[in-house]
Amino acid sequence: MALPTGATAQEAVLDILPLRPINFDISFNQRTFAPQTRVIAVQVGITALRYGQLEMRTVYQYYSHHTPNFVTDQHSLFLNPRWNNFIDVLNFPKTSPLNRVIRHVLFGPLEDRAVPYIGALIGGTLPGRDADSPGYLYGGQVGVRFPVANGFSVDMGLQYTRFEIDFKDRADLSQQWLFTIGVRL
Repeated sequence: MALPTGATAQEAVLDILPLRPINFDISFNQRTFAPQTRVIAVQVGITALRYGQLEMRTVYQYYSHHTPNFVTDQHSLFLNPRWNNFIDVLNFPKTSPLNRVIRHVLFGPLEDRAVPYIGALIGGTLPGRDADSPGYLYGGQVGVRFPVANGFSVDMGLQYTRFEIDFKDRADLSQQWLFTIGVRL
């Protein structure tokens, strides 16, 4: 009986706390409410589960803005399910697959190392509806991760969120665009 020399496919395995589970990001954001300025925030996350190209992350974000007129601190905690290498669904036609063309245009010589992803965000913020109660948060993101060395990668992303926030005793729904850059260890 002849044995196959190589595997043609590999089944996805549930990976709990994978090799690079921790990330640190600095984000630059623009908001529509509370306050309407460009600020820097810090976020830290952990990848809890990974199954094939899907992963579930938990992220904590801290934002602080201090001026002579006001002080605001905001804490956000959210789940971040991601689909890595989502471009690979465009693996057609056989002669020149669209996913390879898109990777070449976007990432140039790093096309084989780049891990593009899309994700969702769902969680909560403090302060939310008022100074002492939480508010909701939801949104989405798109980005790319570049593995640099074993156990270390650089991650860049663009994310959009909507969330409730209390600012100067007034609650409202804020929209926020974030550009994040960080590392995964």
